Amino acid sequence: MALNAAAHDLGVLAGEPLADARARHPGLLSDAQAPGEEVALLAALADWCDRYTPLVALDGGDGLLLDITGCAHLFARTGNEALEKGMLPAGERALMRDCLRRLNDQGFAVRAAVADTPAAAWALARHAPERSGLPGTSACEGVPPGKWRDALAPLPMAALRLEETTIDALARVGLTRVCDVIDRPRGPLASRFGRELVRRIDRLRGDAAEPISPRLAVPLLAADRRFFEPISREEDVRGVILGLAERLSGDLERRGEGGRAFELALFRVDGVVNRVTVGTSRALRDPKRVLGLFAEKLAALGDDLDAGFGFDLVRLCVLEAQRFEASQADFSQAGEQTEALDVLIDRLGARLGIARVARFLPCDSHLPEARQKLVPAALVDATALVWCSETPEAPDTPQLRPLRLIDPPESVDAVAMVPEGPPLRFRWRRALYEVRACEGPERLVPPWWQSPQPPQARDYYRVEDGEGRRFWLYREGFYDVGSAPDGAPPRWFLQGLYA
Repeated sequence: MALNAAAHDLGVLAGEPLADARARHPGLLSDAQAPGEEVALLAALADWCDRYTPLVALDGGDGLLLDITGCAHLFARTGNEALEKGMLPAGERALMRDCLRRLNDQGFAVRAAVADTPAAAWALARHAPERSGLPGTSACEGVPPGKWRDALAPLPMAALRLEETTIDALARVGLTRVCDVIDRPRGPLASRFGRELVRRIDRLRGDAAEPISPRLAVPLLAADRRFFEPISREEDVRGVILGLAERLSGDLERRGEGGRAFELALFRVDGVVNRVTVGTSRALRDPKRVLGLFAEKLAALGDDLDAGFGFDLVRLCVLEAQRFEASQADFSQAGEQTEALDVLIDRLGARLGIARVARFLPCDSHLPEARQKLVPAALVDATALVWCSETPEAPDTPQLRPLRLIDPPESVDAVAMVPEGPPLRFRWRRALYEVRACEGPERLVPPWWQSPQPPQARDYYRVEDGEGRRFWLYREGFYDVGSAPDGAPPRWFLQGLYA
């Protein structure tokens, strides 16, 4: 049972039967617990807290843990004169007050704390005496650096996150507060109450590390812009994206890298966070191209991207980067063609998802159907796109390979003048074709090491019927006895169509 402040004031206890509580207070209102909705709400709040730090972790089913190391100074409007008064640094205090104010505006009652260690912040947020650091809003605690001992000493033993059995054992010997154990020798405590107690004390003091596990991957680079007046127009958002991309371009250039995955985070005033991600086929740091990718993505989302009452924070992140290979133009204009293809792949990826855009990769094989394979375009290295040149010497020379390849080849019924000669006629898809001209054969043999059985050779023919239609046929196997493993006669297949 979870209680609000009004229920607490009535004397209702968490965990008591609902029937007993209603017997004392008939007007008590209740609602069924919805674990799924609570988890989704907490995850949404975690996304919203990304405006303060990228290191946000879930703490159980009702808490969040933020690592604000290196982030708090961004919120300071004055110096750290608060340290001289025994208060939090200006940045940390401003960050906490801003967070609590915004959460209170959204209707949440929050207990928050800032301390040197995650364990100390957890203990203060959940077990410190109730007080309000921001009038009319949520309770908060702030411990200046190095002043944790006085703040943690009066807290109950539950602030150490111990098992109930351990807390009861400590209470039986008169150890009920943190100050009773925090400075005691570790050996006797561990031997009597277990090593977990010692580990909890070390984490509270900062003698042992306690890293958090953030929900989202920490970006390599990030740039953001905050607005006193929220923005909602698409042209305003595009202008902000271009400015942020220019800032990230300089950072990427200093690292000698280009971005392969970018994320745009749009923080709405009402707490909703919209995240848009785009990927690239090559390392990229051109601000205009980055803007173009997000423009395509935003156009594809359409009404699914609701600005609500506007965005008060826009952040652009580089999630993945790669070494940037600079290219130099030449007279062949091959580089311009490659760049144009990369732009097309990136635009299609922005619309459809970069993982859904594929391209052919050349393979070293004599078999037509194995000369290439379809792979995601973003995973293809530029050095792997060197195709074997089969361009004829003269432009008007007919191509040896068909324009359209049929994969897998389709079986046909063919008749030849001699057993291993060219076809005279063949039937394909219930239609009969008379061969007027024929070129071949061209013999291709599959790799012998890919099958335990001897490979069947293929004799390819380029044939033309009476109406000028050209086909690419092949005969698999020979009429010699024992040429096929099962003794079957040779078969004919159609594998390509010429223009």
